[in-house]
Amino acid sequence: MATALKNLSEYELKNSVKIESKTFAIVVAEWNADVTEKLYEGAYATLIKEGAKPENIIRKNVPGSFELSLGAQWMAARNEIDAVICLGCVIQGDTKHFDFICQAVAQGITNVSLKYSKPVIFGVLTPNTQEQALDRAGGKHGNKGDEAAVTAIKMLGF
Repeated sequence: MATALKNLSEYELKNSVKIESKTFAIVVAEWNADVTEKLYEGAYATLIKEGAKPENIIRKNVPGSFELSLGAQWMAARNEIDAVICLGCVIQGDTKHFDFICQAVAQGITNVSLKYSKPVIFGVLTPNTQEQALDRAGGKHGNKGDEAAVTAIKMLGF
């Protein structure tokens, strides 16, 4: 497992873009809120730590991870938005629903990024269990929200 070898909250920003004037949208899935709220807290704190202004961080909620793509598209369509961070959590269940949702979300977020030529970041956990999700939402493997925010910053400096 990749996160067993790397903490999601550890990062180094080399030659990073200054983000004081950048505007970020964070689209958060309400499903699995105990996890996604922690992802949001990590992303928000990292953006602030790296210089983003609180008034330039816009949060929008969507019902679940499947809706992240459309929420991201609505935000990416706004000229003032420089990057979109999508945060969600889809936990493996007993049916193929997990596979369909994960594939659709990954493809949808990719499509939005390409359509608008903006960073649209995939901060979606796809663990097997609730415990694994919490381990990656501020637990023993760090916080995927931190990693998503850093990815947005790095892409803005591309």
